[in-house]
Amino acid sequence: MTPDVFTHRPRLRPDILLSAPLLRGPATVHLIKDPADGSSFEVGPKEYFLISRLDGDRSLEEIGAEYAAAFGRRLGEANWQQLLGLLGTKRLLEGAPARDVPAAPPSSPFTGNLYKGSLRLVADAGATTGRLHRALRPLLCPPVLIALLTLCLVMEVVLAAGAGPLVRDTWWLLRQPVALVGVFTLLWLSTACHELAHGVAARHHGGTVSEIGLRWRLPVAIMYCRVDNYRFLASRRHPLVVGVAGAFANLLFLLPFAAWWAALEPGDPTRRVLSGLLLLGSVQALVNLVPLPPLDGYTMLGHALGVSNLAPESGRYLRLRLRDRRAAAAYPRRARALYTAYGIGSSVLVCLIAAGLTTAAFVLLTP
Repeated sequence: MTPDVFTHRPRLRPDILLSAPLLRGPATVHLIKDPADGSSFEVGPKEYFLISRLDGDRSLEEIGAEYAAAFGRRLGEANWQQLLGLLGTKRLLEGAPARDVPAAPPSSPFTGNLYKGSLRLVADAGATTGRLHRALRPLLCPPVLIALLTLCLVMEVVLAAGAGPLVRDTWWLLRQPVALVGVFTLLWLSTACHELAHGVAARHHGGTVSEIGLRWRLPVAIMYCRVDNYRFLASRRHPLVVGVAGAFANLLFLLPFAAWWAALEPGDPTRRVLSGLLLLGSVQALVNLVPLPPLDGYTMLGHALGVSNLAPESGRYLRLRLRDRRAAAAYPRRARALYTAYGIGSSVLVCLIAAGLTTAAFVLLTP
């Protein structure tokens, strides 16, 4: 490498995706993904600092000066050779020859067996969510979303105010097999709306959807919508929107039934059935916001905090703290605080949920 190389102005391919910083264990990492073949890898903050500045405008000398100002160390030729060699090998720089990605053979839409498996429902999930997004775009502007959210909140306040009769009607519903089948069918449709809402929200904010299908483990079968690239969305707020979209769709699904319920007289059998639908549907929506895996609330909390694998890393840190306090002390202060808080908080939350379910079962089953 000669001094002339420092005048070189390499450019990262414009389609390469770079993530915001993520805390993983004691380390902070960034994800880099090549959407051409789906490959990805992790780099540290210093490597990310350099890679994110390969814009074709700044020379290596200019980037090196910025690096020295930020980290107090100037890079030598060997450092640049190693970094550019890595990026060149992975063909991430503009002008690199296209990677030969063999065409994947057509795969069967069905995997697994009759007891446990999945079925891909659409050939092109991206196109399907694109069509849904275009159809729903008028509803995705902030004023409309705020109005719909307000209606959902009003509905939940009204239901909470009448929680006693609602619970009694739901207990009655659980002993009506025919009506119960109808309610659970509607709740299943609400789950399908939940999954598609994730896909539409992701599409709205620049994400992609790779698959829409049906997954089952008898006797349960649910739809799923696999969202890709959510780690690479432009704003940290956008993954949160994608995460909460499912619960929001569940509540929107209940709005017309809430209006029907409000129009009926107390004691009407149809109102009692609707009470069960509204209570069970609200629980279905709100439970998804609880920050425990694998619920949406857990995913949202990880995005909000910029932490990857929050639950397992919290458990790993707390176990390490019991065995080797010196090794645990090597974690950054932020990691120690987050992992301790989530480990303790999630344990308390699980205990509270278990106590609440036990109490509810005791009250309902006591003559």
